[in-house]
Amino acid sequence: MNLHQFRFVQEAVRRDLNLTETAKALHTSQPGISKAILELEEELGVDIFVRHGKRIRRVTEPGQQVLKAVEVIMREVANLRRIGDEYSKQESGTLSIATTHAQARYFMPNAVAQLRKRFPKVQVVLHQGTPGDVAKMLIDDVAEIGLATELLTDAPGLVTLPCYEWQHVIVVPPEHPLASVERPTLEQIAVEPLVTYHRTFSGRSRVDAAFARARLVPNIALEAIDADVIKTYVRLGLGVGIVAEMAVKDDPPGGDLAWRPVGHLFGYNTSRVAFKRGAYLRQFVYAFAELLSDRLSRPLIERAMTGQPDTYDL
Repeated sequence: MNLHQFRFVQEAVRRDLNLTETAKALHTSQPGISKAILELEEELGVDIFVRHGKRIRRVTEPGQQVLKAVEVIMREVANLRRIGDEYSKQESGTLSIATTHAQARYFMPNAVAQLRKRFPKVQVVLHQGTPGDVAKMLIDDVAEIGLATELLTDAPGLVTLPCYEWQHVIVVPPEHPLASVERPTLEQIAVEPLVTYHRTFSGRSRVDAAFARARLVPNIALEAIDADVIKTYVRLGLGVGIVAEMAVKDDPPGGDLAWRPVGHLFGYNTSRVAFKRGAYLRQFVYAFAELLSDRLSRPLIERAMTGQPDTYDL
């Protein structure tokens, strides 16, 4: 048995049992992968996969148990590498962060800048995607720490902790009638064409749920994943924007857009920080988490990583 065989098996499952795609992902040949998996099966004395001809169809029952063991082995191998990096390179290395555009654009810059000042030899790599992408990148060891609002708590294999709360705001041109309304109502907003997030981003599900509870059908004119894009189309007159508060809090007063908080309508959202369960976290990973929120501390994260629930509220 060797790590290459384990990696081939693990990646084949990740690639929906497509060995051609597995070979491309691992930069090797398909026949080489097939041979290595067959040799592992022969050594174990069980079939990991059910085959039809040369094609893999599904994972066998003993194969499911093998995959669980392989997951543990590969996770610990990744941990060994991180331990080696931490103690051989001291305060240097690469911090890979998986997050959404909104977090990377509006929330994380100060924390990243502070981390670079404290650990100047640490390279920071940002991986941006959907909340689902964030969870997958953590599971696949592409990133060590993730930050998103949706889906992270539903992803098996992740440890998540609340990081901060935020609310939505509406954004309109200063001359728009809603610009002078201190507390807009759902009825006032529902009659307007709306420019807001795609339903998988930035608390959109709360917006939809609020309209549904009030039995109102919002007029969605445009969906986007980027608050800057939403604000651009609001400026062009496409409608009333609904964005995260963090996207407007630094805008200068008296600018070309006015905004009003609408947490009273859509509730408050909680963004969460996430780690892969069982992963070894290096010193600068803990440091970055602490920079994200004064409620996060190394002892708190360590307790969560060992299976103890978080004991604080935002």
